[in-house]
Amino acid sequence: MAMLPKSGGLKNRHTFSAFIFLLLLLLTIFFFSKRVLEPSLSLYRDPNFQSTSLSSEEFAVPVVTLDLLADPPVNEASLQQPVSPIPEPISRTEPKTESSSDVKDESSNGEFSSGVNVGLPIETNSSPKKVPKMCDFYRGMWVNHNDYPLYQPNGCPYVDEAYSCQENGRRDSEYMKWRWKPEGCDLPRFNATDFLERLRGKRLMLVGDSMNRNQFESIICLLREGLSNKSRMYEAYGHKITKGRGYFLFKFMDYNCSVEFVRSHFLVKEGTRVNGQGNSNPTLSIDRIDKTSNRWKHADILVFNTGHWWTHGKTARGKNYYKEGDFLYPRLDAIEAYKRAMKTWGKWIDQNINPAKKLVFYRGYSSAHFRGGDWDSGGTCHGETQPILSGAFLDNYPLKMKIVEEVLREMRVPVVLLNVTRMTNFRKDGHPSIYGKNQTGVRKVSRRQDCSHWCLPGVPDAWNELIYSKLILQKMISSD
Repeated sequence: MAMLPKSGGLKNRHTFSAFIFLLLLLLTIFFFSKRVLEPSLSLYRDPNFQSTSLSSEEFAVPVVTLDLLADPPVNEASLQQPVSPIPEPISRTEPKTESSSDVKDESSNGEFSSGVNVGLPIETNSSPKKVPKMCDFYRGMWVNHNDYPLYQPNGCPYVDEAYSCQENGRRDSEYMKWRWKPEGCDLPRFNATDFLERLRGKRLMLVGDSMNRNQFESIICLLREGLSNKSRMYEAYGHKITKGRGYFLFKFMDYNCSVEFVRSHFLVKEGTRVNGQGNSNPTLSIDRIDKTSNRWKHADILVFNTGHWWTHGKTARGKNYYKEGDFLYPRLDAIEAYKRAMKTWGKWIDQNINPAKKLVFYRGYSSAHFRGGDWDSGGTCHGETQPILSGAFLDNYPLKMKIVEEVLREMRVPVVLLNVTRMTNFRKDGHPSIYGKNQTGVRKVSRRQDCSHWCLPGVPDAWNELIYSKLILQKMISSD
């Protein structure tokens, strides 16, 4: 009996030693597994980043030398100079509204870390400072600003009659004095000369419908303000801007750069067919890219849009109109056709655009503001002089924009989404309405008012400020 305590104590000591050994073994396995199996932090620079991600924030890419088209003589030596890189998309901005109601529309090198909504500089009296990192460019409000407009009405010779509202008799002017202010940050002050420097040696091309022509006229007027000698910019073929012409090329000789517009209503191929009665009817091949795509390949920076033409007429009805291959659909829903067309465009971008050398934007819907009817049925916006300040319309988000986002997410090439829908929802005051034509003598109100496009100076200037802001942001990131 005297031996039992000794035997029990020995057993307890062995049990305790085994427990300590097992605990050390588990701790060793835990720390070893954590170190070996845990992914590198570099994979988590941006939780949203994918090579096919939808990017609303930024970019990064070396650019090819500007291939100027023939026509007026240029300094050939300047074409051989190396070109600074443009940035590649690095972050994503998701829309915050879920409404599916449809809205009518017609340079420096460096590695870039990925992150959501990197801050932009705010103008100060001394030096720029960074603003809070969570800043969505597309959520905000319009503020009245004394520095606007950025160019004078009737002062830019490149605004065509359809958008020259002051020249056409519009007398109120407050619609020109609004500046877009994102929540949580401020856009950098627009500097046309600096913008031109960032375009030096590059070709900027806008491709789309008349809404992109609206933006194109805005950007060439904005850039013209940065020239000390304005005769050093010109349309290469001597063409006057009119809605009837589908291609314009403006050269800025002192910066060896160009800004171009290519008309493409749908981004996919328009065509015709001959019916049984021998009549020619229009068709739209939603599986084939538009015939103007050969021009797109030559640009360094591309801004695409489509939308207006999908919401009315034969396109909306979809009867004997949409084609895939040789098959003509007796009837196809316009939304489904739009989705297939956007995927065709996305496939072309993935196959033809090198994201190391090109930068691609897609500009979303700009909202129309018709009262009492549509564009072709008595809809009006005449007399609107102030933005919408509140109400459900501000949160309208078209189903087609959700389709755009879906397509961009599936693409290999990152595309910068200029998601201007909500910021244009506010601006019922910015349309030409009856002032889309020159009014002489007794003014006669047009039967069809234009409540889709925008007066210039006006809302499209803000879209181009967003492009400029992204170039500013790229330089900040590359210099960090």
